Amino acid sequence: MRVLSIATLFPDIARPNFGLFVERSLRALAAQPGIELTIVAPVGLPPFPLSLHKRYRALRNLPRSEVRNGLIVHHPRFTLIPRIGARFNPAQVARAVLAAVRGQTYDVIDAQFFYPDGPAAMRVADTLGLPFSAKARGADISHFGHDPATRRQVIEAGANAAGLLAVSEAMRDDMAAIGIDPAKVTVHYTGIDAARFHPGDRTAARAAFGIGETPVILSVGALIPRKGQALVIEALAALPGVHYRLAGAGEAEGSYRALAARLGMDGRVHFMGPVANADLPGLYRAADAVVMPSVSEGLANAWVEALACGTPIVISDAGGAAELVTSPTAGRIVDRTPAAIAEAVQSILASPPSPADVAATLAGRFDWNRNGRELAAHLRRCAGL
Repeated sequence: MRVLSIATLFPDIARPNFGLFVERSLRALAAQPGIELTIVAPVGLPPFPLSLHKRYRALRNLPRSEVRNGLIVHHPRFTLIPRIGARFNPAQVARAVLAAVRGQTYDVIDAQFFYPDGPAAMRVADTLGLPFSAKARGADISHFGHDPATRRQVIEAGANAAGLLAVSEAMRDDMAAIGIDPAKVTVHYTGIDAARFHPGDRTAARAAFGIGETPVILSVGALIPRKGQALVIEALAALPGVHYRLAGAGEAEGSYRALAARLGMDGRVHFMGPVANADLPGLYRAADAVVMPSVSEGLANAWVEALACGTPIVISDAGGAAELVTSPTAGRIVDRTPAAIAEAVQSILASPPSPADVAATLAGRFDWNRNGRELAAHLRRCAGL
Protein backbone atom coordinates (compact mmCIF):
# COMPACT_ATOMS: atom_id res chain seq x y z
CA MET A 1 0.00 0.00 0.00
CA ARG A 2 1.41 3.34 -1.10
CA VAL A 3 0.62 6.01 1.48
CA LEU A 4 1.03 9.76 1.09
CA SER A 5 1.10 11.32 4.56
CA ILE A 6 0.63 15.08 5.01
CA ALA A 7 1.89 16.53 8.30
CA THR A 8 2.23 20.26 8.95
CA LEU A 9 3.54 19.41 12.42
CA PHE A 10 6.67 17.33 11.96
CA PRO A 11 10.21 17.60 13.36
CA ASP A 12 13.02 18.91 11.17
CA ILE A 13 16.61 20.00 11.58
CA ALA A 14 15.48 23.49 12.62
CA ARG A 15 12.78 22.25 15.04
CA PRO A 16 13.87 18.85 16.37
CA ASN A 17 11.08 18.66 19.01
CA PHE A 18 8.30 19.83 16.66
CA GLY A 19 5.74 17.00 16.46
CA LEU A 20 7.98 14.13 17.51
CA PHE A 21 4.90 12.01 18.24
CA VAL A 22 3.83 12.34 14.59
CA GLU A 23 7.23 11.17 13.39
CA ARG A 24 7.14 8.25 15.82
CA SER A 25 3.70 7.16 14.63
CA LEU A 26 4.75 7.33 10.99
CA ARG A 27 7.91 5.36 11.76
CA ALA A 28 5.66 2.70 13.27
CA LEU A 29 3.49 2.78 10.15
CA ALA A 30 6.50 2.48 7.83
CA ALA A 31 7.67 -0.57 9.80
CA GLN A 32 4.49 -2.49 8.95
CA PRO A 33 4.72 -5.08 6.16
CA GLY A 34 3.72 -3.91 2.71
CA ILE A 35 3.77 -0.17 3.46
CA GLU A 36 5.45 2.29 1.10
CA LEU A 37 5.34 5.69 2.79
CA THR A 38 5.91 9.19 1.44
CA ILE A 39 5.85 12.05 3.95
CA VAL A 40 5.25 15.65 2.96
CA ALA A 41 5.73 18.15 5.77
CA PRO A 42 5.01 21.55 4.18
CA VAL A 43 6.72 24.62 5.62
CA GLY A 44 4.76 27.86 5.86
CA LEU A 45 6.59 31.12 5.19
CA PRO A 46 4.97 34.57 5.06
CA PRO A 47 5.30 36.81 2.01
CA PHE A 48 8.37 39.01 1.57
CA PRO A 49 9.50 41.02 3.51
CA LEU A 50 7.93 39.27 6.54
CA SER A 51 9.78 36.13 5.54
CA LEU A 52 13.04 37.89 6.43
CA HIS A 53 12.09 38.06 10.11
CA LYS A 54 14.50 36.13 12.34
CA ARG A 55 11.65 33.87 13.39
CA TYR A 56 11.63 32.35 9.90
CA ARG A 57 15.37 32.34 9.18
CA ALA A 58 15.96 28.69 10.08
CA LEU A 59 12.85 27.63 8.17
CA ARG A 60 14.00 29.44 5.03
CA ASN A 61 17.17 27.38 5.12
CA LEU A 62 15.50 23.99 5.52
CA PRO A 63 16.37 21.51 2.77
CA ARG A 64 13.60 20.61 0.37
CA SER A 65 14.03 17.00 1.44
CA GLU A 66 15.77 15.28 4.34
CA VAL A 67 16.08 11.81 5.85
CA ARG A 68 15.00 11.43 9.48
CA ASN A 69 15.31 8.04 11.17
CA GLY A 70 15.07 6.28 7.83
CA LEU A 71 12.08 8.31 6.61
CA ILE A 72 12.36 10.52 3.55
CA VAL A 73 10.55 13.79 4.30
CA HIS A 74 9.75 16.49 1.73
CA HIS A 75 9.47 20.16 2.76
CA PRO A 76 7.74 22.15 0.04
CA ARG A 77 6.99 25.77 0.93
CA PHE A 78 3.58 27.40 1.08
CA THR A 79 2.53 30.99 1.69
CA LEU A 80 1.51 31.61 5.27
CA ILE A 81 -0.43 34.73 6.30
CA PRO A 82 0.31 35.13 10.03
CA ARG A 83 -2.66 35.51 12.42
CA ILE A 84 -5.38 36.14 9.83
CA GLY A 85 -4.71 33.57 7.11
CA ALA A 86 -5.82 30.29 8.69
CA ARG A 87 -8.74 29.89 6.28
CA PHE A 88 -6.35 29.96 3.30
CA ASN A 89 -3.82 27.43 4.62
CA PRO A 90 -5.47 24.21 3.37
CA ALA A 91 -5.50 25.39 -0.25
CA GLN A 92 -1.91 26.61 0.03
CA VAL A 93 -0.77 23.36 1.64
CA ALA A 94 -2.54 21.31 -1.04
CA ARG A 95 -0.74 23.18 -3.84
CA ALA A 96 2.60 22.62 -2.15
CA VAL A 97 1.92 18.90 -1.65
CA LEU A 98 0.80 18.36 -5.25
CA ALA A 99 3.92 20.06 -6.56
CA ALA A 100 6.13 17.92 -4.32
CA VAL A 101 4.62 14.57 -5.41
CA ARG A 102 3.97 15.31 -9.08
CA GLY A 103 4.25 12.12 -11.14
CA GLN A 104 3.97 9.75 -8.16
CA THR A 105 1.13 7.29 -7.55
CA TYR A 106 -0.52 6.39 -4.25
CA ASP A 107 -3.36 4.31 -2.86
CA VAL A 108 -4.47 6.54 0.02
CA ILE A 109 -3.75 9.91 1.59
CA ASP A 110 -3.22 10.28 5.34
CA ALA A 111 -3.67 13.67 7.06
CA GLN A 112 -1.94 13.68 10.44
CA PHE A 113 -3.99 16.62 11.74
CA PHE A 114 -7.54 17.63 11.03
CA TYR A 115 -6.63 21.23 10.24
CA PRO A 116 -5.13 22.36 7.97
CA ASP A 117 -3.96 18.91 6.93
CA GLY A 118 -7.46 17.39 6.56
CA PRO A 119 -8.95 19.92 4.12
CA ALA A 120 -5.60 19.99 2.30
CA ALA A 121 -5.71 16.19 1.96
CA MET A 122 -9.28 16.48 0.69
CA ARG A 123 -8.10 18.77 -2.12
CA VAL A 124 -5.14 16.55 -2.98
CA ALA A 125 -7.34 13.45 -2.93
CA ASP A 126 -9.87 15.11 -5.22
CA THR A 127 -7.14 16.04 -7.71
CA LEU A 128 -5.57 12.57 -7.67
CA GLY A 129 -8.82 10.61 -7.44
CA LEU A 130 -7.91 8.94 -4.14
CA PRO A 131 -9.52 8.27 -0.74
CA PHE A 132 -8.19 10.08 2.31
CA SER A 133 -8.20 9.91 6.10
CA ALA A 134 -7.70 12.65 8.70
CA LYS A 135 -6.81 12.44 12.39
CA ALA A 136 -8.19 14.75 15.10
CA ARG A 137 -5.81 15.52 17.94
CA GLY A 138 -7.04 18.54 19.92
CA ALA A 139 -7.07 22.18 18.87
CA ASP A 140 -7.68 21.11 15.28
CA ILE A 141 -11.25 20.40 16.46
CA SER A 142 -11.66 22.48 19.63
CA HIS A 143 -10.45 25.65 17.89
CA PHE A 144 -10.61 25.25 14.11
CA GLY A 145 -13.81 23.20 14.29
CA HIS A 146 -15.57 26.13 15.97
CA ASP A 147 -13.89 29.16 14.41
CA PRO A 148 -16.26 30.62 11.78
CA ALA A 149 -13.29 31.14 9.46
CA THR A 150 -12.39 27.44 9.35
CA ARG A 151 -15.35 25.43 10.68
CA ARG A 152 -16.89 24.75 7.26
CA GLN A 153 -13.68 23.26 5.91
CA VAL A 154 -13.30 20.99 8.97
CA ILE A 155 -16.84 19.65 8.60
CA GLU A 156 -16.47 19.26 4.84
CA ALA A 157 -13.28 17.25 5.28
CA GLY A 158 -15.03 15.04 7.82
CA ALA A 159 -17.91 14.41 5.44
CA ASN A 160 -15.68 13.54 2.47
CA ALA A 161 -13.07 11.40 4.20
CA ALA A 162 -13.12 7.65 3.67
CA GLY A 163 -12.37 7.24 7.37
CA LEU A 164 -11.36 9.32 10.37
CA LEU A 165 -9.22 8.92 13.48
CA ALA A 166 -9.38 10.51 16.94
CA VAL A 167 -6.81 10.44 19.75
CA SER A 168 -9.45 9.63 22.38
CA GLU A 169 -13.08 8.71 22.93
CA ALA A 170 -13.66 12.25 24.15
CA MET A 171 -12.23 13.66 20.93
CA ARG A 172 -14.66 11.51 18.93
CA ASP A 173 -17.49 13.02 20.98
CA ASP A 174 -16.15 16.52 20.25
CA MET A 175 -16.13 15.71 16.54
CA ALA A 176 -19.72 14.51 16.71
CA ALA A 177 -20.71 17.73 18.50
CA ILE A 178 -19.73 19.83 15.47
CA GLY A 179 -21.55 17.59 13.01
CA ILE A 180 -19.00 14.92 12.04
CA ASP A 181 -20.44 11.40 11.84
CA PRO A 182 -19.00 9.48 14.82
CA ALA A 183 -19.57 6.18 12.99
CA LYS A 184 -16.72 7.17 10.67
CA VAL A 185 -14.31 7.79 13.56
CA THR A 186 -11.91 5.19 14.99
CA VAL A 187 -10.14 5.92 18.27
CA HIS A 188 -6.39 5.68 17.74
CA TYR A 189 -4.37 6.06 20.93
CA THR A 190 -0.83 7.38 20.84
CA GLY A 191 2.15 5.20 21.66
CA ILE A 192 4.89 5.32 24.24
CA ASP A 193 8.50 4.19 24.01
CA ALA A 194 8.57 1.89 27.04
CA ALA A 195 12.33 1.49 26.73
CA ARG A 196 12.68 5.18 27.65
CA PHE A 197 9.53 6.18 29.50
CA HIS A 198 9.34 3.97 32.58
CA PRO A 199 9.77 4.34 36.33
CA GLY A 200 13.33 4.89 37.50
CA ASP A 201 15.49 6.23 40.30
CA ARG A 202 13.78 9.48 41.35
CA THR A 203 16.67 10.51 43.60
CA ALA A 204 19.13 10.21 40.74
CA ALA A 205 16.76 12.05 38.40
CA ARG A 206 16.39 14.92 40.85
CA ALA A 207 20.14 15.13 41.28
CA ALA A 208 20.62 15.28 37.50
CA PHE A 209 18.38 18.36 37.36
CA GLY A 210 19.82 19.96 40.47
CA ILE A 211 16.66 19.40 42.50
CA GLY A 212 17.10 18.94 46.23
CA GLU A 213 14.59 17.69 48.77
CA THR A 214 11.89 20.28 48.03
CA PRO A 215 8.68 19.06 46.40
CA VAL A 216 8.53 19.82 42.67
CA ILE A 217 5.58 20.01 40.31
CA LEU A 218 6.06 20.17 36.56
CA SER A 219 4.32 21.28 33.37
CA VAL A 220 5.53 20.19 29.93
CA GLY A 221 4.33 22.02 26.85
CA ALA A 222 4.01 25.37 25.13
CA LEU A 223 3.75 28.42 27.38
CA ILE A 224 0.41 29.63 26.08
CA PRO A 225 -2.73 30.72 27.96
CA ARG A 226 -4.71 27.65 26.85
CA LYS A 227 -2.35 25.38 28.79
CA GLY A 228 -3.23 27.06 32.11
CA GLN A 229 0.23 27.48 33.63
CA ALA A 230 -0.89 30.78 35.18
CA LEU A 231 -3.34 28.85 37.37
CA VAL A 232 -0.50 26.68 38.66
CA ILE A 233 1.60 29.73 39.51
CA GLU A 234 -1.35 31.15 41.45
CA ALA A 235 -1.83 27.81 43.23
CA LEU A 236 1.66 28.03 44.74
CA ALA A 237 0.38 30.46 47.37
CA ALA A 238 -1.40 27.49 48.98
CA LEU A 239 1.56 25.15 48.45
CA PRO A 240 4.33 26.45 50.72
CA GLY A 241 7.75 25.13 49.85
CA VAL A 242 6.64 23.60 46.55
CA HIS A 243 8.64 24.57 43.45
CA TYR A 244 7.17 24.72 39.95
CA ARG A 245 9.15 23.90 36.81
CA LEU A 246 7.89 24.82 33.35
CA ALA A 247 9.44 22.92 30.44
CA GLY A 248 8.66 24.69 27.18
CA ALA A 249 8.59 28.08 25.52
CA GLY A 250 5.88 30.32 24.18
CA GLU A 251 4.20 33.69 23.92
CA ALA A 252 3.00 33.77 27.55
CA GLU A 253 6.42 33.42 29.19
CA GLY A 254 6.75 37.15 29.83
CA SER A 255 3.34 37.41 31.47
CA TYR A 256 4.02 34.28 33.53
CA ARG A 257 7.29 35.71 34.80
CA ALA A 258 5.53 38.95 35.71
CA LEU A 259 2.75 37.03 37.50
CA ALA A 260 5.26 35.01 39.52
CA ALA A 261 7.10 38.19 40.52
CA ARG A 262 3.88 39.99 41.44
CA LEU A 263 2.80 37.10 43.67
CA GLY A 264 6.25 36.80 45.23
CA MET A 265 6.67 33.33 43.72
CA ASP A 266 9.53 34.05 41.32
CA GLY A 267 11.95 32.18 43.58
CA ARG A 268 9.82 29.04 43.28
CA VAL A 269 8.90 29.24 39.58
CA HIS A 270 11.59 27.95 37.23
CA PHE A 271 11.44 28.47 33.46
CA MET A 272 13.45 25.70 31.81
CA GLY A 273 12.86 26.57 28.17
CA PRO A 274 12.47 23.75 25.63
CA VAL A 275 13.73 20.45 27.04
CA ALA A 276 15.24 17.90 24.67
CA ASN A 277 13.09 14.82 24.22
CA ALA A 278 15.97 12.66 25.40
CA ASP A 279 15.87 14.44 28.78
CA LEU A 280 12.12 14.18 29.34
CA PRO A 281 11.99 10.76 31.04
CA GLY A 282 14.38 11.93 33.75
CA LEU A 283 12.48 15.18 34.19
CA TYR A 284 9.18 13.36 34.64
CA ARG A 285 10.77 11.03 37.22
CA ALA A 286 12.20 14.01 39.10
CA ALA A 287 8.78 15.60 39.62
CA ASP A 288 6.34 14.73 42.39
CA ALA A 289 3.41 15.51 40.08
CA VAL A 290 2.85 16.78 36.56
CA VAL A 291 0.26 19.55 36.61
CA MET A 292 -1.44 20.62 33.36
CA PRO A 293 -4.86 22.34 33.71
CA SER A 294 -5.46 22.96 29.99
CA VAL A 295 -8.61 24.53 28.57
CA SER A 296 -8.67 21.86 25.87
CA GLU A 297 -6.65 18.82 24.83
CA GLY A 298 -7.10 15.71 22.77
CA LEU A 299 -5.08 13.28 24.80
CA ALA A 300 -1.82 15.01 25.70
CA ASN A 301 1.37 13.03 25.10
CA ALA A 302 2.84 14.59 28.23
CA TRP A 303 0.06 13.01 30.32
CA VAL A 304 0.90 9.55 29.00
CA GLU A 305 4.66 10.04 29.28
CA ALA A 306 4.40 11.23 32.88
CA LEU A 307 2.29 8.25 33.93
CA ALA A 308 4.62 5.84 32.12
CA CYS A 309 7.50 7.28 34.18
CA GLY A 310 5.51 6.70 37.38
CA THR A 311 4.56 10.31 38.08
CA PRO A 312 0.89 11.11 38.88
CA ILE A 313 -0.84 13.88 36.95
CA VAL A 314 -3.15 16.72 37.97
CA ILE A 315 -5.18 17.76 34.93
CA SER A 316 -8.41 19.48 34.01
CA ASP A 317 -11.40 17.64 32.62
CA ALA A 318 -10.25 18.19 29.05
CA GLY A 319 -10.21 15.75 26.16
CA GLY A 320 -9.41 12.20 27.15
CA ALA A 321 -8.57 13.03 30.79
CA ALA A 322 -11.02 10.47 32.18
CA GLU A 323 -9.53 7.80 29.88
CA LEU A 324 -6.20 8.18 31.70
CA VAL A 325 -7.02 9.17 35.28
CA THR A 326 -9.06 6.09 36.12
CA SER A 327 -8.09 6.01 39.83
CA PRO A 328 -6.44 8.26 42.45
CA THR A 329 -3.21 6.35 41.80
CA ALA A 330 -2.93 7.99 38.38
CA GLY A 331 -3.69 11.47 39.75
CA ARG A 332 -6.60 13.88 39.90
CA ILE A 333 -8.98 15.58 37.48
CA VAL A 334 -9.69 19.04 38.88
CA ASP A 335 -11.56 22.25 38.24
CA ARG A 336 -9.49 24.95 36.57
CA THR A 337 -9.00 26.99 39.74
CA PRO A 338 -5.86 27.59 41.81
CA ALA A 339 -7.63 26.25 44.91
CA ALA A 340 -8.61 22.96 43.25
CA ILE A 341 -5.13 22.52 41.80
CA ALA A 342 -3.48 23.18 45.17
CA GLU A 343 -5.79 20.74 46.95
CA ALA A 344 -5.00 17.97 44.45
CA VAL A 345 -1.26 18.54 44.70
CA GLN A 346 -1.43 18.56 48.50
CA SER A 347 -3.29 15.25 48.43
CA ILE A 348 -0.65 13.61 46.22
CA LEU A 349 2.25 14.98 48.25
CA ALA A 350 0.65 13.74 51.47
CA SER A 351 0.30 10.19 50.18
CA PRO A 352 2.41 9.64 47.06
CA PRO A 353 1.63 6.47 45.09
CA SER A 354 4.45 4.16 44.09
CA PRO A 355 5.84 4.87 40.60
CA ALA A 356 5.26 1.26 39.57
CA ASP A 357 1.59 1.49 40.52
CA VAL A 358 1.22 4.77 38.61
CA ALA A 359 2.76 3.29 35.46
CA ALA A 360 0.55 0.21 35.75
CA THR A 361 -2.57 2.36 35.33
CA LEU A 362 -1.75 2.65 31.61
CA ALA A 363 -2.40 -1.10 31.34
CA GLY A 364 -0.41 -1.48 28.11
CA ARG A 365 -2.80 0.67 26.10
CA PHE A 366 -0.12 2.95 24.68
CA ASP A 367 2.33 1.15 22.44
CA TRP A 368 3.92 2.32 19.18
CA ASN A 369 3.81 -1.10 17.52
CA ARG A 370 0.08 -1.25 18.17
CA ASN A 371 -0.26 2.33 16.95
CA GLY A 372 1.47 1.45 13.67
CA ARG A 373 -0.56 -1.71 13.13
CA GLU A 374 -3.83 0.08 13.77
CA LEU A 375 -2.90 2.97 11.47
CA ALA A 376 -1.95 0.58 8.67
CA ALA A 377 -5.20 -1.38 9.09
CA HIS A 378 -7.24 1.84 9.09
CA LEU A 379 -5.61 3.13 5.92
CA ARG A 380 -6.10 -0.22 4.19
CA ARG A 381 -9.82 0.00 4.96
CA CYS A 382 -9.91 3.55 3.59
CA ALA A 383 -8.12 2.41 0.42
CA GLY A 384 -10.39 -0.62 0.05
CA LEU A 385 -7.40 -3.00 0.13
